[in-house]
Amino acid sequence: MNQTLQERRHNTGQLIQELLEERQQLWSQYCALSGMQPFASGEPLDIKIQEFCGLLVDYISLGHFGIYQRLTDGSERRGRILRVAEKIYPRIIQATGTAVDFNDKYEKLSGDALREHLAEDLSKLGEELVLRNDLEDQLLAAMTS
Repeated sequence: MNQTLQERRHNTGQLIQELLEERQQLWSQYCALSGMQPFASGEPLDIKIQEFCGLLVDYISLGHFGIYQRLTDGSERRGRILRVAEKIYPRIIQATGTAVDFNDKYEKLSGDALREHLAEDLSKLGEELVLRNDLEDQLLAAMTS
């Protein structure tokens, strides 16, 4: 069953809204986690990191499978959007890799091992997420104009 143009645009709008809401939740948790520095023993970091990593993976997955996949699978036909995507997608993939690496590392750690490089790794992740957000905003602007 083919969707009409109007239905596809509506679905895209919903995906964009969901992505922006997830992004806001992610930054809220990121700031709360960063605000716990220095990461002293006895703080409930394990649970907070697990929650943060879960949201990070949800956000990254929604962007990849909800927005970017339609660009790479040929579903998007608007040239303007494809040109923006072609320009920014390689860098978004790099930022995604940093987020996945962070998740893979911290979903397994606890206690002092978790605290050892957390401040440095959070800072690196934050820089990549800011860049990813800027690039996403360029793409989302093209998709909604």
